[in-house]
Amino acid sequence: MGEGSAKLALTVGDPAGVGPEIISKWAQSAPDRLLESVEVIAHKKFLDSLPRALSKREVGQPDFSPIPGVPSAEGSRVALEALEVAARGCSERKYFAATTAPISKFEMRKVGFKYAGHTEFFAGAWGGEPVMCFAGEKLIVALVTWHSPIKEIPFLINDKNISRAVECSARLAQKTLGIDSPRVAVCGLNPHAGEEGLLGREEIEVINPLLNRLRGKSELLKNLSPALPPDTVFARILRGEFDCSVAMYHDQGLAPLKALEFDSAVNVTMNLKYVRTSPDHGTGYSIAGKGIASEKSLSRAISLAFKLSQ
Repeated sequence: MGEGSAKLALTVGDPAGVGPEIISKWAQSAPDRLLESVEVIAHKKFLDSLPRALSKREVGQPDFSPIPGVPSAEGSRVALEALEVAARGCSERKYFAATTAPISKFEMRKVGFKYAGHTEFFAGAWGGEPVMCFAGEKLIVALVTWHSPIKEIPFLINDKNISRAVECSARLAQKTLGIDSPRVAVCGLNPHAGEEGLLGREEIEVINPLLNRLRGKSELLKNLSPALPPDTVFARILRGEFDCSVAMYHDQGLAPLKALEFDSAVNVTMNLKYVRTSPDHGTGYSIAGKGIASEKSLSRAISLAFKLSQ
């Protein structure tokens, strides 16, 4: 598992959210052999409740006691310190990868977190140009753009951003599905992929010329589609026509993914020096502490961190 004696860093996320609950549920059912390969980074009260087989790294004040569903500055500082420990630990080879429970970007901003999210934080810590990807049981999606306002997206549809997303989607499918040359479905930017230029020209002028060049670049990308009408791409994947996909912007890819796999999809930050995964859901303040949060996405995120790090 993983790389030698290094462990997987598992951060608590916002202590007032569902992070502690889903970590606890996962730990209760995971075998000791897996627990021994993971180090949870969290506040003392929560760490004391976890199985002995887990390694534990304390952050925050020793007497900190969060209230489920009620975010606080102290809780956000715990979440931030946990991320910093995980990032630094990977750079120091103490950890081989990081799996992160959900944070609130709004609450984190109040304590000095200057990033749009986990993806940007780890890119800042490790260097590199990240690609936000998602791996579910039915869908694999890579995003060309993610935390950008809709009005800015047409200006970000360029060769560099598309190429990174295409290659990461294919590599993620290759690693998770064991396919040498995955069939990659690329969404167009415009309705009906531009309808031959009637509804937009990005497909004609930017996207398809690049995809034609990439298709001949390597064995990995030889089964790359042209820009396809986005409204049918995911139905075609479910019918077995493609193995993975590329979406041009956040909601184009995430709306179908979360509709189909809210409890099972995993967020994967690719194209960085180390692997980072997380459950594909938020802090869940409204259900925190009620015992109803599902740990399935977190469990898959942990498993995928090990698989991608091999």
